[in-house]
Amino acid sequence: MTELEIEQENKAIAKEYKELLRISYQTLSEDDKKLIRKAFDVAVDAHKDQRRKSGEAYIFHPIAVAKIVASEIGLGATSIAAALMHDVVEDTEITVEDIEKMFNPKVAQLVEGLTKIAQVQKDMNVSMQAENFRKMLLTLNDDVRVILIKLADRLHNMQTMESMVDYKQTKIASETLYIYAPLAHRLGLYNIKTQLEDLGLKYTEPQVYNDIVSKVKETKEEQDEYITTISNVLKSSLDAEGIDYSIKGRPKSIYSIRRKMKAQNVSYDEVYDKFALRIVYKCNPHDEKFIAWKIYSIVTDHYRPSPSRLRDWISSPKSTGYEALHITVMGPKGRWVEVQVRSERMDEIAEKGYAAHYKYKQGATEESGLDVWLNLLKEALENQETNAVDFVEDFKMNLYSKEIFVFTPKGEIKSLPKGATSLDFAFSIHSAVGVHTRGTRVNGKLVPLNYELKSGDQVEIITSPNQKPTSHWLDYVTTSRAKNKIKSVLNENTKKIAEDGKELLTRKLRHLKITVNENVINELVIFFKLKTSLDLFYRVGIGSIENSQLKEYASLKSNTFMNFFKNKIKRTPSYQPEQIQKEELSNNYDMLVFGIDQDKLDYKLSTCCNPIPGDEVFGFVTINEGIKVHKKDCPNAISLQSNYAYRIIPAKWIDSSQQEFKAILDITGMDSLGLTNELTKVISSNMHVNIQSISLSSEAGIFKGQVAVIVQNNTILKKLTDNIKKIDGIDKVTRVYKN
Repeated sequence: MTELEIEQENKAIAKEYKELLRISYQTLSEDDKKLIRKAFDVAVDAHKDQRRKSGEAYIFHPIAVAKIVASEIGLGATSIAAALMHDVVEDTEITVEDIEKMFNPKVAQLVEGLTKIAQVQKDMNVSMQAENFRKMLLTLNDDVRVILIKLADRLHNMQTMESMVDYKQTKIASETLYIYAPLAHRLGLYNIKTQLEDLGLKYTEPQVYNDIVSKVKETKEEQDEYITTISNVLKSSLDAEGIDYSIKGRPKSIYSIRRKMKAQNVSYDEVYDKFALRIVYKCNPHDEKFIAWKIYSIVTDHYRPSPSRLRDWISSPKSTGYEALHITVMGPKGRWVEVQVRSERMDEIAEKGYAAHYKYKQGATEESGLDVWLNLLKEALENQETNAVDFVEDFKMNLYSKEIFVFTPKGEIKSLPKGATSLDFAFSIHSAVGVHTRGTRVNGKLVPLNYELKSGDQVEIITSPNQKPTSHWLDYVTTSRAKNKIKSVLNENTKKIAEDGKELLTRKLRHLKITVNENVINELVIFFKLKTSLDLFYRVGIGSIENSQLKEYASLKSNTFMNFFKNKIKRTPSYQPEQIQKEELSNNYDMLVFGIDQDKLDYKLSTCCNPIPGDEVFGFVTINEGIKVHKKDCPNAISLQSNYAYRIIPAKWIDSSQQEFKAILDITGMDSLGLTNELTKVISSNMHVNIQSISLSSEAGIFKGQVAVIVQNNTILKKLTDNIKKIDGIDKVTRVYKN
């Protein structure tokens, strides 16, 4: 470079520096100016031999970032100094310790935070994007200003990407749309968000971007005229009310027009709300809300509003701190126009977020305001509304590898382990909610209880006081909290049934002239090949032990063979009634089922590992011998699973007495008042029966119905059928064998 060129460049650098001080949003004291000057000198010296790809001196980049930090984000001297030196540690010999000695711990901490982020990005690849973003979020714990300065750095990089090679432009632009634009949105920096989105589109879809830009230019005159027409109508009424205001048109961003065209599959001309009006008014804090609604009243006097599209963020601000009133009205020529109403304070918060928040807190300095804002910001990161750009959903990743974040209908955040289901979520709210869960909605749609949740999902639980967990629920949950609670309720239910069963058994045996005592109970446990007295009482309670089987036992007991049988019985501890209260779960796994639907299929137990009931097993479909069952830790398991994965089917042992079955009943009869009510009452009052589906119709006095019920065995179904037949007007109840 010639001396003249160097001189001109130095003049340009000095001019930029003065501009930086002039445009600062904060009022800078003499000490602030000294701090910024010192940081500027350090940065100029550190980068003196560096040039950007475009050929200009590197120092222009940190100054430009500092200008964005000072004016668009509105931070103070500490942040401006850190922005000027944000690349110093990464690119030169200067260390964080040097900066701490030269300046103060705050400046050093910010520069160190920015350096950490930069180091991650050097060897960035697709899998590193998520990790990079996670690290950025973790800097929140140190100082939020690190991320705010990083956003300014990214914005300036996006503004000056012309000289980069194509693939780098695409990579940086994609990353911007993927991480930085939604981040700016969540931090309430709407101007920066819009610029990042538009520039991101410019480099990821240049053709689309240029098409929209040219169309916006073509229609600009017409749009300006349209906005002026509406403004003129509103001005006379606003002036008459003595409101101090300004009106400006706000064209929709290129990116949002593109998003709308894509989402609604429409052309540019069909995007109806391409522009908006913003009314910004001056007032004292006391009248702020009152004037906003006064302006609303004036606007809707002239133009008909769309009630479904009124957004009142004054009464309840967004989690980002954004406040405004958005009214969508039908303007001239049948076009929808959005009118945004904000006070000057609201407008500043919308543009500057962080900085404006503490400016409006009396006596707050940058540092003291920071704590307030940091808390607000952490809440913002954790409490998105459903319609806000949602961190986790947009980023297709978990903030922490083993956690997902989901939301309640009220927008409260819940953290769950990855792989958790909608039923897990119900138990995470409260055990009582989980136990009575009847259904779940995710993002407004009904989903099965075992639906695997993703970060960003909003989950609503539908409960019913009559709902109870079934043993299937244990397959629907992954969290130990949910599993333990379901087991506990199932145990309680089992114990309750067992208590009823004990009374029933006592009565039945009395008829057979047998008195219930400890020996008799032990004999029955052995006779029915069970493990505990609880198993015995439970089976009697649900009706799976029938009278004929008890008679068989009674006849055996009365003959001499029973004496021999008795001698074989091992003595067990004395049975006490309170034993029912103990943790006595059935371990009688006597049936194998296969696949997700738990089908009963023919199988053989493999001889290589000899599985026994209760072992963890899987099924392997052989060519000639049907399904062979292997233990999961069988020596051949790894080989089979890796070479023949498509022939592996899940299998598990279940307790056949606790298995539930579906049965379909066809019911016909004479239609009469209250018959439907009586029928559903009889079914739902029948113990251990759940209605899966019911369809009833009547025609010309004839009643027809089909009911699908879930029962545990044939005895219960027979009892239900008999009870239905007793209803006045019912003619026939038949079981149908179809799905």
